[in-house]
Amino acid sequence: VQNYKNVENSRNQWKQYKTKGTDCSSTCVCPQKQARGLVLFEMVCEHLNLLEKDYFALWFRDVDGNKNWLDPAKQMKKQVRGIGWNFSFSVKFYPPDPSQLSEDISRYFLFLQLRQDIVSGHLPCSLATLTVLGSYCVQSELGDYDPDECSSDYVSEMAFAPNQTKDMEEKIMELHKTYRGMSPAEAEMHFLENVKKLSMYGVDLHHAKDSEGVTIMLGVCSSGLLVYRDRLRINRFSWPKILKISYKRNNFFIKIRPEEFDQFESIIGFKLLNHRAAKRLWKVCVEHHSFFRLVSPEEPPKKFLTLGSKFHYIGRTQIQTRRASAQISRGLLHSLFCNAAMYLNSISASMFTCDLYQSVCFFSSQTLKGGVLETRIEKRIVISGDTEMDQDKVKSTVLI
Repeated sequence: VQNYKNVENSRNQWKQYKTKGTDCSSTCVCPQKQARGLVLFEMVCEHLNLLEKDYFALWFRDVDGNKNWLDPAKQMKKQVRGIGWNFSFSVKFYPPDPSQLSEDISRYFLFLQLRQDIVSGHLPCSLATLTVLGSYCVQSELGDYDPDECSSDYVSEMAFAPNQTKDMEEKIMELHKTYRGMSPAEAEMHFLENVKKLSMYGVDLHHAKDSEGVTIMLGVCSSGLLVYRDRLRINRFSWPKILKISYKRNNFFIKIRPEEFDQFESIIGFKLLNHRAAKRLWKVCVEHHSFFRLVSPEEPPKKFLTLGSKFHYIGRTQIQTRRASAQISRGLLHSLFCNAAMYLNSISASMFTCDLYQSVCFFSSQTLKGGVLETRIEKRIVISGDTEMDQDKVKSTVLI
């Protein structure tokens, strides 16, 4: 009886967590209840056989439906309260150049994430680009076109776009037939090379209001902070241009480096839904700046000197990640096995469905007082447009 009680006490120290991957597959893992977020993330990466893991992370939705990244330094039970213990595995830091990822399996998970971003409507792009990207997805999943095995509408059950049409599917099939001899890894690389040129690639959007109470979107990415209004990008603040980022209550502030002929530093303020939303945006900015701009993460402040938030980025930077990736050596047999497994998994993932999350936010129209300047319009870029036309898009345009 005593041994049985010991076993029961041991079981009570563990909790089952459900994680959803980029291909919408589910996995259950059981770290200890007292474990920090890093423990769960490491278990998921080990299950996925992923070594270049610094670009990825786990996230969950709180009781209000807001997306929160799992903090690897904090205990999970202190982060997830009042909701189910379900997490999603996804890309957190989108590499500006996907070709710099060392392993095919890393690029494959990025490929799956971007497919999900496009299908869910989070990454808008033109019809021509959707056609090209869809054709590479078909080549990645099915390989070369085989008239004996492919029906007249063999891509109709695959998801390529939010509003997929029959005409788009026909053009995708026409392009797919021209890719004979292209391997799945090559198709995924062509896909990534096209996606990285999209204007909204790797942008993490947050609802906000400017100093005049106008509804805007703030986007955080590898290059800095972007401001959108009515589906147009109206301003861009690169990381070197930003001296300081901070938040107070539901207000988010950025201090801008003065121009050559400016006498004073300027502070620009934005109003978010509440204090939690402002802190969420601030943390995302801190993490993106640390990962993409620093050589190594900053040392955490001493506890007795800490006055504000104790949060700091503890992971590796992009420079450190690239150095570590250059040292990866798995062997030829392992690479062949991974490539075969990725190809089989891609076939089963062709029927994936994505949960569409839409959060309606309401903001106060009260403007900030003191030290707040209106953002000036530098240039306008349509969100749904692509940054430039390449040969693949020209090819698709001809078909259209």
